[in-house]
Amino acid sequence: MKKKKKRKPYKEYGLVPHWLKQKKCPRHDAYLSGTRIFPEPLKGKEKAVDLIDDVFLAYNAARIREACRLYAEKMLKSNVYVGISLAGALTPAGLGKSVIVPLIKAGFIDWIVSTGANLYHDLHFAFDLRLHMGHHSVNDADLRKNNVVRIYDILLSYTDCLLETDRLIREILSKDEFQREMSTSEFHYKIGKYAANAEEKYGIVGASILAAAYRADVPIYTSSPGDSGLGMHVAENSLRDFGTRLIPSLDVNETAAIVYAAKRMRGKSAVVLIGGGSPKNFVLQTEPHIQEILHIPDVGHDYFLQVTDARPDTGGLSGATPHEAVSWGKIDPTKLPDAVVCYLDATIALPLLGHYILAKCKKRPLRRLYKRREEMVDRLVERYWKEND
Repeated sequence: MKKKKKRKPYKEYGLVPHWLKQKKCPRHDAYLSGTRIFPEPLKGKEKAVDLIDDVFLAYNAARIREACRLYAEKMLKSNVYVGISLAGALTPAGLGKSVIVPLIKAGFIDWIVSTGANLYHDLHFAFDLRLHMGHHSVNDADLRKNNVVRIYDILLSYTDCLLETDRLIREILSKDEFQREMSTSEFHYKIGKYAANAEEKYGIVGASILAAAYRADVPIYTSSPGDSGLGMHVAENSLRDFGTRLIPSLDVNETAAIVYAAKRMRGKSAVVLIGGGSPKNFVLQTEPHIQEILHIPDVGHDYFLQVTDARPDTGGLSGATPHEAVSWGKIDPTKLPDAVVCYLDATIALPLLGHYILAKCKKRPLRRLYKRREEMVDRLVERYWKEND
């Protein structure tokens, strides 16, 4: 019978296996160079900026911290043009008034692509019409009987809010200045003038995105102009032989001209994508239009920030990552470290993002791109013919 080998005491083995002692790890310290996760206990007196910087340390909390810092530290440099896309029911939730309008006024947004629905509902605020907090668990058939409309947990009157908005839009669109062909940026700018007048009339200046964009000369585009209450009003006008005609090709060239203008003087282009859908693609397709269609050399947008609740694995554009966008020429591949995606509800992320940069950053001079549209398009056309002669 074999004699059992006497085991050495545990302490003689040491804490590190011998094979690990021999392993070479040249990047060990580099990987562990990030800030230590060791936050101070909350006291209940912290500011939101401090929570984001000091407590949002991992997972999607860390992504919103990265997004805030990307916007504040890189996107808002003087040579960067910032375009933002707005999808999802943001304005009915008050996010136009609380977040987007202050960012416009501070010079932190240079151009916008929005769903038409967000702009239609934005006019409720301009016209001082009421939306109310409600609950998602209600009897919708009973709401219909009582002329109440629901957007999840937001309630509004069918007669006093929707139909009154429709009446005012119809009155505005019947004016002579709307009876011709135009881009959606011109269409929204003209409506913005009436929204601004309404705000002043009711003493609520700062309530409307359209009004704020009008005052700041920030162009607003809609990628699907027929897909909203505003689009339906244009369609109704055509039945009455009015002449408003929205020309999407003008929008495509104008938005590409904005991005080209940012790049041609060694500037940079930043995109902030709130939600996904058509507005996201319309902002991003500016680069394929420049490179693929107009044959003008470029490498893509420089900074990418998206807030979305869409998954990438289903193949939809709303969840498509900046890495995928590189393959289309939409994003500069060398700038992927400056691309952040937050998988988070926009109603949570947008107020945090807006608060952070308004607290941290000085106002920028307004770029007033709306008044420079023709000049920018002319430069784009000139370069197009130079490349394609």
